[in-house]
Amino acid sequence: MPHPLGIESRTLAGMGPVQHIRLAAELGCTRVSLGLEQQRDSQAGYPAWSLREDAALRREVKAALADTGICIKLGEGLAASDMITPADRAADFDLFAELGAKRLGAHDNGLERDRARDQLAELATMAQARGMDLSIIFAPVLTTRSLGEALDLVREIGEDKASLTIDSLYFFRTGGSVRQIAELDSALIGHVRICDGALGDGESDTRSPRLIPGEGELPLREFVDALPRGKTLGIDVTLPQAAIGVDAARDYVGEIVARTRALLA
Repeated sequence: MPHPLGIESRTLAGMGPVQHIRLAAELGCTRVSLGLEQQRDSQAGYPAWSLREDAALRREVKAALADTGICIKLGEGLAASDMITPADRAADFDLFAELGAKRLGAHDNGLERDRARDQLAELATMAQARGMDLSIIFAPVLTTRSLGEALDLVREIGEDKASLTIDSLYFFRTGGSVRQIAELDSALIGHVRICDGALGDGESDTRSPRLIPGEGELPLREFVDALPRGKTLGIDVTLPQAAIGVDAARDYVGEIVARTRALLA
């Protein structure tokens, strides 16, 4: 495949970071996205973990990354905010840099555009100072709703320190076309998330199921073919671990990866 595969944190929600990394390696993936803590609100019944608070877990994660050759393609959990200043996130940036993250994902959190831009620009500067860039996502429910708006935002912040996260579901839900992908400068594409789903429209609920590639209505083959070669595709599906359990989820993720490869081969 011209595009290596990664596994996003949502696909393995509930699983600890070490297990996430090692499972990705077992399945022949090369990248993961990772947050700094368990998302407690949506994963009832799973043990909490925090890379901020648990130094031993940080050591285990570093060892797993070194052992497997996996890298953290995207550090997750950042957004513009009225509650937390960019400076308050400095320790998180340092932690992601320590773990070897290549870039950090962020969104505008629905803030008024100018305020969101200023905060994201500050976050991008902080990332750049630590050898990372900030990859900004757009979605129907955000202030930055389309590829065009996201491109304008990245250019205002500076293409040397910001890039785009392109999520296949959000991209098509906000009116994106495959031709737009083909015309993009490769350097502007920081991260790509892939899933399937109902095509819908710009007002569709972004919480609708994120399906296994090949199960929905999105033109994923054409989307992937339009991407510059070598871009990692982060598999980002809704997986009901809370219903099926972690062991069954591990087997199911193997099936998801195999079916994604078959679709894109």
